[in-house]
This record gives sequence, C-alpha cells and structure tokens, in this order.
Amino acid sequence: MASRHLRAVPDVPEHLAGDPEPAAAEVARTIVLRQLAGSPKSRRQLEEKLADKEVPEDVAAAVLDRMEDVRLVDDSAYAEDFVRTRQRTKGLARGALRRELAQKGVSGEDAEVALEGISEDSEREAAVELVERRLRGRPVPDGEDPESRVERDKAVRRLAGMLARKGYPPGMALGVVRDVLGGIEDE
Repeated sequence: MASRHLRAVPDVPEHLAGDPEPAAAEVARTIVLRQLAGSPKSRRQLEEKLADKEVPEDVAAAVLDRMEDVRLVDDSAYAEDFVRTRQRTKGLARGALRRELAQKGVSGEDAEVALEGISEDSEREAAVELVERRLRGRPVPDGEDPESRVERDKAVRRLAGMLARKGYPPGMALGVVRDVLGGIEDE
C-alpha cells in the first residue's frame, strides 16, 4: 500500500497515513475496528470493506481471524441480533430475513439457527400487526354492493402484497388479511 493511497482513506489514522510503508495489518485492524464501532458487521461485510480499501487478502484474512478469535466478529451473534431487530422493527418474515442475511454474507447454519428464534405464531402476530397498522384510520369497504366489493378486493390484494414483499408466505398473508378484515366487519 502506498502512502499516497492511504492518505485518501478516511479509516487510516494520521500517524499511519504519513508512514511511507505502514503495517498493513495495523491499517486493516483500524479499518475493522472503526467499522464495528458504527454497528455490528458480518465477516463478509468486513472482507468487502477491506477489499475496497485495497488491503491484501492474506492480511485481511489474518486480521479477521484474530477478530473472530476475540469474538469481535461473530456471524452467529450478528445473525441473531439482525433477525431479532429486523423482525421487530420491520415486521419481516423468515423468508425475507433469510435473503437479507445472505446478502450480508451470513447463510447456512448461522442463519438457520438465528431464524429458529421466530416461531410461526410470532410471525403471524407480526403480520397481523402490520395489517392493522396499515389499516389505522382508513375505512374498509364492507363488500355488500358490487362497487364496495371491488374496493374490498383491491384492499385485500394490496395488503397481501405488502405482506408478501416482507417475506410472508402467500397463504399466511391472505389468511391474516382476511382475518383482520373479518374482525373489522364484526366491530
């Protein structure tokens, strides 16, 4: 790594940027620690960041191995926290969470163990909450006359589509929407 390049890298401390031959491991460690200070990251995310900063692969692997040894980088803990947070804040279902974890570089056993924490009941509860939140303050046609039936069908499709985009299986999405809309009719 040339110092010219390192001066342009914001993650490199000043005392290393001026060094004509800084220790690549020190630079990599600094980059990783700064990345982790912002938020937890998967190993692959950190590998990509180090590659972007042109850290040699062997140095990056050694630094990340050491970070795993001291548990600063832990894909299974990252996956569990990611799943818990995204399911709670975004209402995502297991399918969408699995895809997002894969995009972050966490798949296989680490992802599946994290996803086991979501029961079918909690997934359904989250779907009901999403639909109810979307319906707050909006009148839902009762479906008695043909015109209101069309509007009701449109509302069902939109709500089921919203759940599908969040990773809910089609059967569950449609069932939840119908249950919630049925409950509204009963009120």
